[in-house]
Amino acid sequence: MSTPTRIYIARLAGVAVFDPNGDQVGRVRDAVARLRATKRPPEVVGLVAEMPMRRRIFLSINRITSVDADAVVLGSGTLNLRRFEKRPNELLVLQELLDRRVQLDPGGQPGAVVDVAMECTRGGEWSLTRVAVREQTGRLSRRGHLHQVEWDRVRGLSGIADNRGTANLLAVLEDMRPADLANALQDLPDTRRNEVAAALDDERLADVLSELPEHDQVEILAALDRERAADVLEEMDPDDAADLLNELPLPEQDVLLDLMEPDEADPVRQLLKYTPGTAGSVMTSEPVILPPDATVAEALARIREPQLSPAVAAQVFVTRAPQNTPTGRYLGMVHFQALLREPPADLLGKVVVNDIDPLRPTTPLPEITRRMATYDLVAMPVIDRSNRLVGAVTVDDVLDHSLPRDWRDRDALTASGSTDTAPDGADG
Repeated sequence: MSTPTRIYIARLAGVAVFDPNGDQVGRVRDAVARLRATKRPPEVVGLVAEMPMRRRIFLSINRITSVDADAVVLGSGTLNLRRFEKRPNELLVLQELLDRRVQLDPGGQPGAVVDVAMECTRGGEWSLTRVAVREQTGRLSRRGHLHQVEWDRVRGLSGIADNRGTANLLAVLEDMRPADLANALQDLPDTRRNEVAAALDDERLADVLSELPEHDQVEILAALDRERAADVLEEMDPDDAADLLNELPLPEQDVLLDLMEPDEADPVRQLLKYTPGTAGSVMTSEPVILPPDATVAEALARIREPQLSPAVAAQVFVTRAPQNTPTGRYLGMVHFQALLREPPADLLGKVVVNDIDPLRPTTPLPEITRRMATYDLVAMPVIDRSNRLVGAVTVDDVLDHSLPRDWRDRDALTASGSTDTAPDGADG
């Protein structure tokens, strides 16, 4: 293996994994170490890599030709895609050791693990040999010294007690996309998952909750105090917040809605009134809406706003005032490609189109799917009986509600992949 003989594992988190042809196949998320019956340090048996579609697999250390802080290269393009499952005598280094409270010998100086190094012997075996530990000073204004010590000089690395914090683990996870972070949370024990979720800021947690299976959303929300839960719901898109609240008992729904700011709670309350499986229940109530006297330049600036999803930003809906749903009279829509072809000073009223009948709140999901596929649309307007725009159904709304209910659940995905076989060296 062409690689440094000692590597600190936290530096590998997120590093790209390449096959022998130079094609990227995933990213490193953790290292797997096997505990030994003797006092020897744990043996590193492989890495956990995250592949497309958020599947995590095991990469045997024997199949890796080089590993460093820039890239991990495999010796074979053949991968076993069975989801990684940790064996009882194994540990995930980053997940289980980062932030662990330990003591340094001699003297028993308390500290916290900030990284762990793996080292290769002359025989080609990798072991966890050194630990980076930061002292606990007891003073808020001063950071403790950082020690790099041999594995056997640290007490508290093994055993049942799990008294770790979350700061270093959050540092490893902070650059993940919300869907990838949601995937990582599903691999954590429930207590650890709830600790990490609670440490995220409201906006980040809202984004992550939207990517989790319903049962995980409910469990994480239930672990928060009600005021914090209401704050997080305010940061979610109204349709996602409504979907989550629909999983809760009615009395709990009412409590959380009452704790939310009225202007945030009102669109969620409205969405909760619609029958499940209809346009009203799956739509977003905050599409891009502008008046007919807005210019093309103003519309392009609006859809460039970074918080908009691609499906929402793909078109502008044109209505009479007011522009908040339910709006004034609906006039039509303009796709962003049409905006790119028009002079920036032109008015939207000049380029708006309304040759496709809008949806009604009661339109069932199969009919929505058929019409969107027929006209190759990524979003469709939803209007009420007074011809006011009340929302828009996007293609991601349709996919989310057309897929099986447990499609985000990694355990359910694993159960369906029964044709996979186990890799060498570990379940994965």
